[in-house]
Amino acid sequence: MNTHPPPAPADEFPDHSIGATVQGVIETLLARIKNEDYAIDERLPSERTLAAELGVARNTVREALDVLESRRVIRRRAGSGSFVTHRSDTAAAPVSSSALASDTSPLDHLVVRGILEPEMVRLAIINMAPREIEALGEILSRMESVRTDVAAFVRQEEELYRQIAQGTGNPLLAACYELAIDACRQNFRAALQRRYLTPKRIADYQQRYNTLFNAIASRDIEAAVEFIKLHLIEEQKLLLQEV
Repeated sequence: MNTHPPPAPADEFPDHSIGATVQGVIETLLARIKNEDYAIDERLPSERTLAAELGVARNTVREALDVLESRRVIRRRAGSGSFVTHRSDTAAAPVSSSALASDTSPLDHLVVRGILEPEMVRLAIINMAPREIEALGEILSRMESVRTDVAAFVRQEEELYRQIAQGTGNPLLAACYELAIDACRQNFRAALQRRYLTPKRIADYQQRYNTLFNAIASRDIEAAVEFIKLHLIEEQKLLLQEV
């Protein structure tokens, strides 16, 4: 799904509000990208350099880059420059889920959790069968048996969320959350968990998840969703302490 489509040909920019000089710069840069003079993920020359090469003003280059960015041909990174985001071939391979997970920042991960988890919990309460809630309780029991083993606690925590995601009855949502779990595991949680998952905090989390389970078991959507939102706020506070 997350493919890098090829750069749009120049005639796909029939915007009469764009001046002829700017259009010429757009066409030149598109041609270079199509010919792989600038490869995927490669940084473009600076605005000053491009202006000198093309014999135009920097404002003209900047306006052309604005158009290319709006069309998702390039991506700008503050303080770093402009980078090519489109491949020149139509058969470009999709970004693998593992690469996407490893490239996800802690803040982006929390944003996605904030979008997914409240709705995930709501749907799970509506759709979970009694046996699925029983399975959730069994996971919680295993989690509550952990005292100091951080890795074991995290495994049970992941299983708890995975059971909730599957309980929504929505395979696509469950798959999306599986990617969120992968991102958490790969890029930052392993480092952070050693610092903040002390025995005291593990006990606190066990108590929290017991509260969540009780809300799910009693089909209390409002209480469960409110819990998830407050829990995510606490997670954000912990993250901000680390950055």
